Amino acid sequence: MAANERYDVVVAGAGNAALCAAMAAADEGASVLVLERAPEYLRGGNSFFTGGLFRFAYDGIEEILGIIPEIGEEERDTIDVGRYTQAQFYDDLMRVTEGLSDPELAQALVSQSYPAMKWMQQQGVRWILAYGRQAFRHEGKLRFWGGLIVEAVGAGKGLTDQEFEILERKGVPVLYGTKAHSLNTDNRGGITGLTVRDANGFRDIDTNSVVLACGGFESNTEMRTRYLGPGWELAKVRGTQFNTGDGIRMALDIGAQSYGHWSGCHAVAWDMNAPAFGDRNIADLFQKHSYPFGLIVNVEGKRFVDEGADLRNYTYAKYGKEILAQSQRVAFQLFDQKTKHLLRDEYFIPQASLVESNTIEGLADGLGIDVESLSQTVAEYNAAVQPGDYNPTALDGKRTEGIDPPKSNWALTLDEPPYMGYAVTCGITFTFGGLKINAQTQVIDTEDAPIPGLYAAGELTGGLFYNNYPGGSGLMAGAVFGKIAGEQAGQYARK
Repeated sequence: MAANERYDVVVAGAGNAALCAAMAAADEGASVLVLERAPEYLRGGNSFFTGGLFRFAYDGIEEILGIIPEIGEEERDTIDVGRYTQAQFYDDLMRVTEGLSDPELAQALVSQSYPAMKWMQQQGVRWILAYGRQAFRHEGKLRFWGGLIVEAVGAGKGLTDQEFEILERKGVPVLYGTKAHSLNTDNRGGITGLTVRDANGFRDIDTNSVVLACGGFESNTEMRTRYLGPGWELAKVRGTQFNTGDGIRMALDIGAQSYGHWSGCHAVAWDMNAPAFGDRNIADLFQKHSYPFGLIVNVEGKRFVDEGADLRNYTYAKYGKEILAQSQRVAFQLFDQKTKHLLRDEYFIPQASLVESNTIEGLADGLGIDVESLSQTVAEYNAAVQPGDYNPTALDGKRTEGIDPPKSNWALTLDEPPYMGYAVTCGITFTFGGLKINAQTQVIDTEDAPIPGLYAAGELTGGLFYNNYPGGSGLMAGAVFGKIAGEQAGQYARK
């Protein structure tokens, strides 16, 4: 590409939010360029490393058939997808963020979630029901639970590969190994272009409409420690090494307003021996998310969270932080044979840090846990388990009494060997602080006015997630606000 070549819209980033923005802008008739900092073989941002699950509001099986028409009548008779209303989605979002989610952004996410899924399907993204992650057999049917039932074919890799193929069909070029460096503005503060850097150095690209969708700062050790706090420099990063906060910095440099939970992030239980950044072959299988069906202890053999506080979809994104606060930044998930059949596929990969034993003492010794303390913890827990009906698809109220922390649901005794113990640490997914946008995805400046021509979507925006998030709402937010950003940027550039 020649220096100073002009495009109507330039999208910085190449994950789900960015690719949706590019698709939408192209549909507005705009000439679009996508900048991907990574080389082509490492493309796809954090989205590549996800399970590809999307949370959206839907009214029963008919709307699911609207995005997965391949589901036949015979299959329909064996499943129960329930329904997940906009009110439920909004309530879940507000509940897990402790009421802090920006109402305007939250309402946009919820109300546009199903239309965005339908739009993606019409663009060519294919979906399947998430049988392996979000359904258990109960009372003769596979019942989906937790408002999260659909994933992209091929998970995160499949999602991004499909989106890149769609852009190729639309004739949208992607510049790999090209990093957005800074935004250029005119004397009224409007976008006139941006400076990029590739193997040949710096150059300018002219445009009056930029969509920033290049991720948060979770892969920037300095920013992570500065904003999240001491110890976070030692966390493992679940995804791409390229999300170092550059899009946020560029916008702040021209007067954008910072917003959201800058000391908060999405962080999960992640295999203790996983590499420092995401592995593109293992992808999200280093996560360990079946803890509601077992116990979590630290190296002292003590429990420190309520494993059954809520459905896994509403606790996993905050429990990584709790693990980071433990001695040696490690914890152990313990299971017996009663719940082995409920464990997700990620527990059975060869790379899992697993110890098995026929005794609790042997399990403790193999994992490096205080033997006497763990034996006491398990004995006290077993004695505290109350009777009740066990149902892994719902908050069953089968709980403990008389111990702290309690286990509020799915409390089964741990007493059927052989026992299995998995060593986990904290894996950070993405950061919650970023740029302030409105529901039209315009980036807002420090005087509360939109910056002309600047839009943002995805993990570098703030205000939606605080402390925690409902599983699957990150990819959904990327699609909803990416689509809006592309439409708005395309319309703005074409005026």
